[in-house]
Amino acid sequence: MSDRLKGKVAIVTGAGSRGPGLGNGKATAILFAREGARVLCVDQVEGRAKETVGVISGEGGVAEPFAADVTRAADCAAMVAEAVRRWGGLDVLHNNVGIESRRDLMDTPEDEWDRVMAVDLKSMFLATRAAVPAFSSRGGAVICVSSVAALRGHGRTAYAAAKAGVIGFVRSVAAQLASKGIRVNAIAPGAVWTPMVEGLGPEARERRRRANPLGTEGTAWDVGWGAVYLASDEARWVTGQTLVIDGGITVTTREGSLGAAR
Repeated sequence: MSDRLKGKVAIVTGAGSRGPGLGNGKATAILFAREGARVLCVDQVEGRAKETVGVISGEGGVAEPFAADVTRAADCAAMVAEAVRRWGGLDVLHNNVGIESRRDLMDTPEDEWDRVMAVDLKSMFLATRAAVPAFSSRGGAVICVSSVAALRGHGRTAYAAAKAGVIGFVRSVAAQLASKGIRVNAIAPGAVWTPMVEGLGPEARERRRRANPLGTEGTAWDVGWGAVYLASDEARWVTGQTLVIDGGITVTTREGSLGAAR
């Protein structure tokens, strides 16, 4: 690799995969390490974090696992303190944690709404707030994972609202932290195939692949490479932005592909 993150200390939340395969957080943690970063792999389930660390260590990278529930302020403070204790500071925070809700407006229970907001949005607020004092005088980078569900009309009410909130959070906080040299950006993945959606089955997988203009399936590596760019010094003049990684789905009509619209 090209050492694009050499010397940087990074925290990746949701760094484990909840099942066989590669989630966005796991892919990002691996790529960060390949590019020279020391990575604290954070997951609510420690075993998942350890599995990601095992991959990184097996490739000669530097990483450590850490168990945390990032919907809790104390856990967010603890993970930042651990990164600083181990490696002396912090340069990158990648907020990746998220859960889905596939219910529409009338079918969404209040407790499900609250849970999605806590995991998908509140976690970004708590982790970012905890990280700011640890960034050095030279600044740093925060990356928050949103979704194209925030950018299109969508039946998944709570999920779409939370992911739209992530984009609003990023724009607000980017303006607040710019004077400290801290860049804050979002990534909005499209229909990437990860363990989180494995249960949808093969027919849904094929529909998702065909729905984007490129006609190819998105993977966690695609999201991870976007995160590498935003974490690196290559993006030194980029803040408050949302990088859409979706195979072109957001430029299509509601029906899905450009072909279907004709």
